[in-house]
Amino acid sequence: MPGIMVFMAQNVPEGRLFALDSQTLISIGIQLINAIILAVALSFILYKPTKEFMQKRAERIKTSLDNADRAMARANELIAEYNMKLEQIDSERAEILEAARLKAAEQSREILEQAKREAEEIRRHAKESLEKDRKLLEEQTRLYVIELASVMAEKYIARKIDDEAQDRLFEEAVAQLEEAQWLH
Repeated sequence: MPGIMVFMAQNVPEGRLFALDSQTLISIGIQLINAIILAVALSFILYKPTKEFMQKRAERIKTSLDNADRAMARANELIAEYNMKLEQIDSERAEILEAARLKAAEQSREILEQAKREAEEIRRHAKESLEKDRKLLEEQTRLYVIELASVMAEKYIARKIDDEAQDRLFEEAVAQLEEAQWLH
């Protein structure tokens, strides 16, 4: 840069600090007119394409913003739908748990009732079995008593009476025992 200043200083006529003569003013004016003409020409040539480019760019930006807004709205809808589904799932889970609890309670009650019925059935069978055993024991005891009485009577009669009287007495005793009703 210092080299340019030296060059400019050499072109300046003597006694002037800065050559502001008519030639310089004309040159500046021509350059100014050239710049204006160039600006106007460029504005006529480039204004419409630049304006279209800027409009297209603005439309692309607006479309992108609209798409982003739609995507954000859709995302918010999905979030709301997801939250609603989570709430539904929570309520369904609670309902399922309550239903399972009720079903378990019902099954427990049914199992207890069935166990009570089975216990009652076992108790009834045991009672019937005891009653049968008691009747069987009574019958066996009755037969044993009959047999014992007949043996004792036979021995007694054998000592006291003859065979004919003995048979008659035995027949009478058996008939009386068969006619007698035993207490239960």
